[in-house]
Amino acid sequence: MKSNGEIIARLREQIPTFECVPGCHDCCGPVTTSSEEMSRLPVKSDAEHDAALNELNCVHLGPHGCEVYAERPLICRLFGTTPRMPCPNDRRPETMIDQKVERQVHHYIANTRQVLV
Repeated sequence: MKSNGEIIARLREQIPTFECVPGCHDCCGPVTTSSEEMSRLPVKSDAEHDAALNELNCVHLGPHGCEVYAERPLICRLFGTTPRMPCPNDRRPETMIDQKVERQVHHYIANTRQVLV
């Protein structure tokens, strides 16, 4: 049986990428992620979490955008890659995510313990 880390790595490889509008953070809000993905992110204080939630932002959103972009959770990676989660600025990859892969991402999310980022 594959570990959560192996599943995450395999899914990440299959999610297409695209270039965001520089400085945009329109899809960056409070999200949940698996404990495995959370363990890859810098630890933030309760005060930082509270401040971000008060603004309806992600705690890892900085003045120049996502501060953990390379390690962002699967749910963040889906934004803009599927018609069900479109980019508010009409950005998208050349080829949208394969529906089978999208279902696998949602299955992983639904079947792992989720924590607020």
